Amino acid sequence: MHKRCHSPGETAILLHMTTPDTEEPTLTIDELAARAGVTVRTVRFYGTRGLLPPPAIGPRRVGHYGGEHLARLALIEELQHQGMTLAAIERYLGQLPPGVSAHDLALHRAVVASWAPETVESVTRGELDRRAGRPLTDDEVDRLTAMDIVARDGDAPDGAVYRVDAGLLRLGVELLGVPFSPETVLAARSALLEHSRAAARDLSRLLRDAVAERDARDVRSLSAHMHPLVVQALLTTFQRSLREELREWLDGGEPG
Repeated sequence: MHKRCHSPGETAILLHMTTPDTEEPTLTIDELAARAGVTVRTVRFYGTRGLLPPPAIGPRRVGHYGGEHLARLALIEELQHQGMTLAAIERYLGQLPPGVSAHDLALHRAVVASWAPETVESVTRGELDRRAGRPLTDDEVDRLTAMDIVARDGDAPDGAVYRVDAGLLRLGVELLGVPFSPETVLAARSALLEHSRAAARDLSRLLRDAVAERDARDVRSLSAHMHPLVVQALLTTFQRSLREELREWLDGGEPG
């Protein structure tokens, strides 16, 4: 696999850029569970604990789920990956504002995932499909490979083996559905990488100058405290700037 050159936060921002603000609840509980890579029993359990909002009730009393439910399940999965207990996850989700959107949940997940170590695993094609939440076509696997999320890693008796960045697979699968070419997605990723590195250098220089006279132990403590605050500030600032640019473009103006 090529050297990874993007982060969960960058991919989450791409997802935010290319999906609408609202999504009608159109998934049954079976479809939701399959898309999220969990069991129906797990979805129902989370619902009884208040971790998932109730579904919209359609004809014949069938519950329908949408993007917010998928985003919440992805966030819960990430929080579990970070070692949080169910009680801690309940407290975390309980602090979110009412009516939080799927996009904002994706940003929360990006902040949480930014602390996770890079997790590259070797899996079979069947396991790759299972983790993706649905069967992937050969073309989709090729596109995930172009995003540096999947790479062919030899063969096994029951088929091909792939190295996959587990932390980015779900987000990569979501990006497969956006109405842009792979070249556009990759160009957007390159732009994000270039500017995020520039911002990181400038912020590091400012913080380094501000603590130049402090004791090394104080510097490490301050750095650990500031890191999540800076990450969240960057994501929030970028999100708002992007919304303003897109609003100007959709209103017929020229984005700055």
